[in-house]
Amino acid sequence: MLLEGKVAIVTGGTRGIGYEIVRKYLNNGAKVVLFGSRQETVDKALAQLKAENAVWEVDGMCPKLTDAAEVEKAVLAVKDKFGRLDILVNNAGISQSTSIYDYKAEEFDKVIDLNVKALFYAILPAVKIMKEQGGGCILNTSSMVSISGQSSGVGYPTSKFAVNGLTLSLARELGRDNIRVNAVAPGVTKTDMVAALPQPVIDRISAQIPLGRPGEPEDVANAFLYLASDLASYVTGEILSVDGACRV
Repeated sequence: MLLEGKVAIVTGGTRGIGYEIVRKYLNNGAKVVLFGSRQETVDKALAQLKAENAVWEVDGMCPKLTDAAEVEKAVLAVKDKFGRLDILVNNAGISQSTSIYDYKAEEFDKVIDLNVKALFYAILPAVKIMKEQGGGCILNTSSMVSISGQSSGVGYPTSKFAVNGLTLSLARELGRDNIRVNAVAPGVTKTDMVAALPQPVIDRISAQIPLGRPGEPEDVANAFLYLASDLASYVTGEILSVDGACRV
């Protein structure tokens, strides 16, 4: 029980990597509130989790993550319900592969709004709670493309480079308050987001993974479990790659 008694928020927690993070945290003793984009997806995820284990303490909400006021209200509601907030996982995000020749400004804005600004909106109220209680942990979902870039869809790698910068800078600023800040950079992982990429792109990248397979959501969730636990009590300011050594 690596997270016994901890309270966590996981954004984008209704499916894929986020859902596996929620399961992993619950299975290690945490109380978890998952954030989803729609009430129906939140309800479905909660029903699945409670069917798996009725004793898990899990709840869900669907604030608009690009609305700072809504996000603050939701984060404070979690603190009011459980009395604390130990872990914030900023996992929600979107990807695309639009060519620069076809890019529209509003598409770029949409990626930056959810992949960068939404993280900032959740962090603002969370760090105040964590400082008051004596510490906490913030984990952000980055990507392998934050290291290598990608051949199209420049908004996505741009957003993940920004996530890395936010992570490294906040780790330095918040360390004095015992708040650790890290990121996980998944590679090709079997999620809906990756499934939306053109198949030739998936095949080309997968063929170059030294471990010989795409990652499973659980592979990535294991990294989030480690970084949230006391096993990583002296780890902050890290971008942990979970990509099978793929460097495309």
